[in-house]
Amino acid sequence: MLQSLSIRDFIIVEALDLEFERGFTTLTGETGAGKSILIDALSLALGERNDGDVIRVGCDKADISATFLTNESAKVWLENNALESAPILVLRRVIYSDGRSRGFINGVAVTIGQLKVLGEFLVDIYSQNVHHSLLKTATQRQILDEFAGSYDLSAQVAASYLIWYQVHEQRLSAEKNVAAYTDELAELRDKTRELKHLNFVAEEWQEIQQEHHRLSNGAALLSGLEACIALLSENEPAAESMLAQVQNKLINLVEFDAQLKEAADGVDSALIQLEEASRTLNRYLQRAELDPERLAEVEARIQAVHNTARKYRSKPEELPDLLSACQTRMTELENLTDDSGYAELEAEALETYQACAKQLSAKRQQAAKSLSQKISAEMQRLSLSGGQFQVALTPCEKSANGLEQVEFLVAGHAGVEPRQLNKVASGGELSRISLALHVTTASQGAVSCMIFDEVDVGIGGGVAEVVGKLLKQLGSNHQVLVITHLAQVAAQAAQHLQVSKTQANGTTLSHIQRLNDAQRIEEIARMSGGLVVTEATRNHAKEMLGF
Repeated sequence: MLQSLSIRDFIIVEALDLEFERGFTTLTGETGAGKSILIDALSLALGERNDGDVIRVGCDKADISATFLTNESAKVWLENNALESAPILVLRRVIYSDGRSRGFINGVAVTIGQLKVLGEFLVDIYSQNVHHSLLKTATQRQILDEFAGSYDLSAQVAASYLIWYQVHEQRLSAEKNVAAYTDELAELRDKTRELKHLNFVAEEWQEIQQEHHRLSNGAALLSGLEACIALLSENEPAAESMLAQVQNKLINLVEFDAQLKEAADGVDSALIQLEEASRTLNRYLQRAELDPERLAEVEARIQAVHNTARKYRSKPEELPDLLSACQTRMTELENLTDDSGYAELEAEALETYQACAKQLSAKRQQAAKSLSQKISAEMQRLSLSGGQFQVALTPCEKSANGLEQVEFLVAGHAGVEPRQLNKVASGGELSRISLALHVTTASQGAVSCMIFDEVDVGIGGGVAEVVGKLLKQLGSNHQVLVITHLAQVAAQAAQHLQVSKTQANGTTLSHIQRLNDAQRIEEIARMSGGLVVTEATRNHAKEMLGF
């Protein structure tokens, strides 16, 4: 339920604070007074796109806030979006002069898209041209599915159809390209076989290069080791013997000056390390030998890796990744060339789709009969005596919309075969049928707040009174806000708001006030009698209002 609406610096509204009640509320006023401004402002608070300059002249921003009682659907959505759920829900939209806008839900910044989604759980707005969309088959199908309570099921049908269609297209593509896939698969198998036979891993490349470098420089390595060992311990003088002499001298000198103890200890340590290095080099030299056979093996291995990498235009270290990619692609191609796999998946997807679609068809059949009867009955009340409304379900090829085409047919009077709406319904008839549909289907919906923006256009006389009674009936279980030019409709409302505009200092401002009984008489008299309100029109207004 919409509790209040606060508007600041929006078009010709400087400041407006409105509170709303349950039941049927009407909003009236002179043409151009700004009745639709309220709907436009509320729509923006509910996340609609801003298509124009809506900021009042001389201001830097417009600020709109709408307060609702939280319903169950909104509560679930808030929880799913990690937003705090509270009994009172405030949706706010701030629009700046540079075109930017910001949205808030209970003071928390959100995207405009989030405002829009949440708003769909709170309010249904029916515009004055809503009957034009009724000529579209998509609109007719949506109305029936909402009336049937199968809107979620229809979305499930669309999703399952998409899954089937994708698998179906993949199977057709596989059949069409099977020859090319087979050739590619044969090539990949040869490549994979060769790469597996090479048995190469990325870590091997660095190791084998190091081994090759060592083996190819074996002679230089041995001669160099012999020279190092000679310098350390075999030549005269050798490094070890010279360092030993330094050690002996320092031992004697320490007796004269203890400060040399640190230097003596350093020489001792150096001598130990030198002796250890000499032993290590000797052990290495004893094991080391020239191995031309191993060198040949390593060179052959390097050449094999190089040749394979060059063949497949890859770096040697990338060969393992190439093997993995080939194996992945082989699996894909094997699936693509395996008709049985796709055929099985397609059959499963089709079975799922048909199960959902048949369930939807059954609900549509039942709802079509009920909706046809209800709208036909309303047509009699709306001066379409003898008229008949029919929801036709024509079987068709499977699609995302189900197994049947939904089409609204109408006969304007008795004895006439129902035909398509756009072929038989006049503008006034279409308006009445549209209103009957929306009033009937709205009563089935979960959204408790409905706003009708001049949906009674093209209607007058006794029909307008019936329309008012229909809206009053709807207001007994829902919150209904109606913008109208018809006195017969406005007179049926429980609450009455009047829009007016004033001019001051060259500025036009719009105002809305709640009317008391006396003011309602004057407004209904104005609406029914024109600019000059007479005692006769006042009496007529009192009669319409039941005063």
